[in-house]
Amino acid sequence: MKAHEFMIRQVYKVKQEDTVRTFIEKCITHRISGMPVVNDRNEIVAYLSDGDIMRYIGRHEDLIVDSFFQINVFVGDNDEFEERTRKLLNLNVMAIAKKKVVTVHYEEDIEQIATILGKKQIKKVPVERNRVLVGIISRGDVIRHSFKALL
Repeated sequence: MKAHEFMIRQVYKVKQEDTVRTFIEKCITHRISGMPVVNDRNEIVAYLSDGDIMRYIGRHEDLIVDSFFQINVFVGDNDEFEERTRKLLNLNVMAIAKKKVVTVHYEEDIEQIATILGKKQIKKVPVERNRVLVGIISRGDVIRHSFKALL
């Protein structure tokens, strides 16, 4: 079975100029946990997920890096949790989105998609055709289509 035979064609996405507020509003409205970030040609430029949000709003401790020649100290958060969440809403999505996006081709086999989702430990993978976003496949989609004939 090929990606285009079972992918979800209605893909919720944000544009690269959108704010994180737009992303979070769409996640809440559509009950989803992540989505591709696209440019004006609908090409995938990044991927933003709930994990990226958690990494931003979670507390960042001071980090001390000791090398042979010097000691570097990276100061953690001084802001309170509520302040970090407020600041996040107005950030551009590209400030925290992952720029290295794992995608699959429109003609990719379901077995290879299962391999990618498992090895990369990701929940969803965007589907592209001619570099343009055409769909999305989740772990659940692969499981449903792999086992529906067997159950």
